[in-house]
Amino acid sequence: EEELSAAGRCSYAGEGFRTTGNLKRGMTRKPIVGGNWKSMNTVDYTKELLAAFKGCSPDKALADIVLFAPSMHISHSLPEVAGSAINIGCQNVSKTAEGAFTGEISVNQVADIGVEWVLVGHSERRALYGETDEDTATKVEMGMKKGLNVMLAIGEQLSERKDGTTVDVCARQIKAVISKVTDWSKFSIAYEPVW
Repeated sequence: EEELSAAGRCSYAGEGFRTTGNLKRGMTRKPIVGGNWKSMNTVDYTKELLAAFKGCSPDKALADIVLFAPSMHISHSLPEVAGSAINIGCQNVSKTAEGAFTGEISVNQVADIGVEWVLVGHSERRALYGETDEDTATKVEMGMKKGLNVMLAIGEQLSERKDGTTVDVCARQIKAVISKVTDWSKFSIAYEPVW
């Protein structure tokens, strides 16, 4: 809200960006409930977990629900949630297209198996694998071009919070991708501080 101009637009996001959830300031958006499984679970436990989620009878009219599964669990998770309000997303995508990139998963491969959501920019990808804001921007751009729903994870480290640079860090992470967003209805931000 602090970054909004009198017109109700974010000063660095451009004309296409408006606030959500406030009719006086911009469009409304259905809430998004997301979860990230990290690098966990077995096939059996994944099926058990998804059955429990489905048993809660989530209503897709009330929220978009997406569970970001490890890539090895996506193909058997999709049939488990078919017909329900639960979406399965991919925890990460490559900043490259198809090619000789061992271990990478392209946006085309993700879309090909029926996944509609991708998570990019997660703090663990940044901290443990050296992914930069530029890498994240490339992934956002590729996801947008493929028509996927892209969830951008942002957040500061504990040291940055203690230094009082939370807003600076999060603004930097968002500003890096703003120009790559072509469909705001398919873009969301998950604030996940690392502390």
